[in-house]
Order: sequence, then C-alpha cells, then structure tokens
Amino acid sequence: MCPCHNQDAGSELPMSFTVPRSTLRPEIASGAFLSEGRIMEYSDELLRSILTRVKTVACIGVSMNPVRPSFYVARYLSLKGFRVTPVNPMHTGEILFGQTVVADLAEVPGDIDMVDIFRRPEHVPQIVESALALDHVPQVIWMQIGVTHPEAAAMAEAQGVTVIQNRCPKIEYQRLFGELRMGGFNTGVISSRR
Repeated sequence: MCPCHNQDAGSELPMSFTVPRSTLRPEIASGAFLSEGRIMEYSDELLRSILTRVKTVACIGVSMNPVRPSFYVARYLSLKGFRVTPVNPMHTGEILFGQTVVADLAEVPGDIDMVDIFRRPEHVPQIVESALALDHVPQVIWMQIGVTHPEAAAMAEAQGVTVIQNRCPKIEYQRLFGELRMGGFNTGVISSRR
C-alpha cells in the first residue's frame, strides 16, 4: 500500500485528493496562498492585458530605501512608462521617481488605473475600501507577493475591479514581455525578441 494515497503502489493515482492542512507549510495552511482551497492562478492573457492597459499606478507602502522591494518595483514600473504615485504617510511631500509622495489614495492626482499594495494583509480591507470610495474607481487592485485577503478581494470584485493577489507586477512584466529571458530564466513565453 502507498501510505500517501492509501492505494497499492502500482495502481493509478486518484484524480484529486485532499492534503491535510497540518501537513502544509504554515503560510499555506493559514490560507495565505489559497483561494477557495486552491493555489491562485491567473492566465498570462489576463496579466498581459492588465500590464498593457494600465497607465497609472498608486504604490501603497512604497519605501524610500532603494533595497526594499516596494522601492525597486515602483522604480521599475516608472522606468517602463507607468506613472507611479508613491503612497506613504511617513514620507508625504518627498519626491520619488519624479512624483510627490502622498499620504493616501484620496491625495493621488488624477485617476488611478491600478493600486499596488505593499502592506500586510490586515491593512488590505481599509486600502480596498479607500480605492472603492474614489470618484474614479481603479480598474485593478494588485496585492504583492505574500499579500492576500479573500474578503477584500471579493469586495473589490463585486464592484467590477480586477484583483490579483500574491503576485508582483515587476516579475510578471519581465516574464511576459521577455525580460527575464535575458537573465537565463525560462519564462515559458516564446518570442523572437532579444
């Protein structure tokens, strides 16, 4: 008998099976990477569509420290032509990537296409509520790697907002538009571009 599947070792594996939560890594067992019991998946077409139609990004929780992920993701997006407005009440009025840092979403000048969240999950509902209260509701709420909040995501999706959780727009942009290939990564995207 195979102890993992309660079957003879030579028999065919079941089409699906349940893994006890106690055997999962703590962050998975807590649901941090799960949505409705499965790992969150987004099609390349959806991610590519978002990254080509979005022009303005409010980066929530951006750091002034150049070694922090929030800094270099926001910097990368600004170098790719996105208008990135840094949002961090600790640095209000400072200039980052040619934009003035603002304290909250309501202070972002102009319309916001995407809200990129670099905050812990417990802060996500308040951020989503602020985004949904804007005169021009953003098209996309994007939660960075390690950040998920199913209830806040459902609240945004109910208002017609696309929600991406536990992903990084910088990594997805590089993967989908061929930039990771230059570093030797197999992106799974076939292209003749160099």
